[in-house]
Amino acid sequence: MVTSRQITDFLMHLRWHYQLFILSGGYLMGGLFSGVTDTVMFLIQFANVHLLLFAGATAFNSWYDRDTGPVGGLRNPPKMQPWMLPASWVLQVAGAGIALLAGWTFFLLYLLSMLFFWLYSAPGPRWKGHPLRSLAAIGISTGTGSFLMGFTASGHEFIPLHVIAASLGVALVILSHYPLSQIYQMQDDLKRGDQTFSLRYGLAGVRRFFAGTFFPGLLILALALGYEGQRTIALLLPAAGMPAGVLIAVFLSRLTGSREEYFTVMRIKYFTSLLFVIFILLCFVIF
Repeated sequence: MVTSRQITDFLMHLRWHYQLFILSGGYLMGGLFSGVTDTVMFLIQFANVHLLLFAGATAFNSWYDRDTGPVGGLRNPPKMQPWMLPASWVLQVAGAGIALLAGWTFFLLYLLSMLFFWLYSAPGPRWKGHPLRSLAAIGISTGTGSFLMGFTASGHEFIPLHVIAASLGVALVILSHYPLSQIYQMQDDLKRGDQTFSLRYGLAGVRRFFAGTFFPGLLILALALGYEGQRTIALLLPAAGMPAGVLIAVFLSRLTGSREEYFTVMRIKYFTSLLFVIFILLCFVIF
């Protein structure tokens, strides 16, 4: 019997606040490139992507991880129940039906993200357990895929080359702080046998990865925005992002890798992501 407490626990595993504040930047940046000709559809698919697709995929991942320690956006994960696995699929499949409203290109991008979420978490492929495959899965699903869904949500069926390049820039920015979440999860990852990026390359590798992805990602985005004709935004993005990146790099240099640094890592992730989201929203309003 499903209890109200179990439903509450499932909602916690969806981590909607995490999807909206940490992962929404890619989709919103896609909208900035597209110009959002259909605001209603753009907002419907925004809710669909983050509250159904990303949240369902997060619960799907939680089912196989069975974490007992802190995870991204959730300090004390509640116990997963058997019904929560099919429920995670129901959310994603329901979202696929809604995705059809935005056209075939958007729908196929939605399915592509679903595929890479499955590859990331499922026990067969389990890309999460491989340092580089995990980066590919997250980069494509929550980075490139999210951006292109934001771009096509208003009905764009054709995706220009410079927009594809911009999607790679978004993927790099989002990926830059992905290994951070693994720092305080290393004990649980060891128990599962997952060879994550943080376990393989250590804190020094995490720091180098941030520098090697965040700053190039900003540069690629700025160049794509300039090509798009949005030169003011192209100048403002690195002007705001570069100092923020330096500040984050300073925080990273002080991490030791203990589980007690959960809140510090979360602050870094929220700071980076919220800054990105706020910048995009201001661009929507001002430009």
